[in-house]
Amino acid sequence: MFANKELVHHLRLTKIGILDLAQLIEKFSPKYAIISSVNQEIKPLEEFLKKHTHYTRFSASSTSGVENKYKTPNTLGLDRWAGILGAKSLFPNHACLVIDAGTCITYDVLTGKSEYYGGSISPGIAMRFKAMHEFTGRLPEVEWNDREIIPEGSDTLSAMKNGVFQGIINEIEGFIAINNKKESALKVIITGGDAKFLYKQLQNSIFAPQIILDSFIVLKGLNEAITD
Repeated sequence: MFANKELVHHLRLTKIGILDLAQLIEKFSPKYAIISSVNQEIKPLEEFLKKHTHYTRFSASSTSGVENKYKTPNTLGLDRWAGILGAKSLFPNHACLVIDAGTCITYDVLTGKSEYYGGSISPGIAMRFKAMHEFTGRLPEVEWNDREIIPEGSDTLSAMKNGVFQGIINEIEGFIAINNKKESALKVIITGGDAKFLYKQLQNSIFAPQIILDSFIVLKGLNEAITD
């Protein structure tokens, strides 16, 4: 929930229904509403919101001042696009690299001319651990938490953690280095479920001054699209 550009309330639910929406509308009386989803089961929610708010369904056609040059905009992940719009709202005169670290890790670039051509998608932390376990005969399942540090690879478990964690850090630094050469004054925004862990590991990086942790960049992009 936003008041202009200020996030005043957020709520994470595994599933949302009309009753949940009714309670939020009764409490906050929002003028506008937006849904970002490819799920056709949202139709009842959309009809409810249309009755009580100025409703928008989010899509890649919501531009908010960004020129979308992605070759297949109909296949562009909506969270990726919302992150770009959020970056544009925070840093309107800067090139931005938005890193969303979740199930997959996405790297998306907003140019200094407010153009978007696309980016990269790679496996996230949990996916990498799962792949090593499922596609080999002897490597174990790995449990980890965001309080860990990157260990030395002194046994099988620590070697797996070192490979995944350090590999992703190297990957992030590589993407920053590549885009620093293409764009001046690049802002790097990291978000997503694993963002806090990765942000902590990147504090010793030469790129640390460029990196901003923002857990709500996607929500900020959706807020921009409401009045697009």
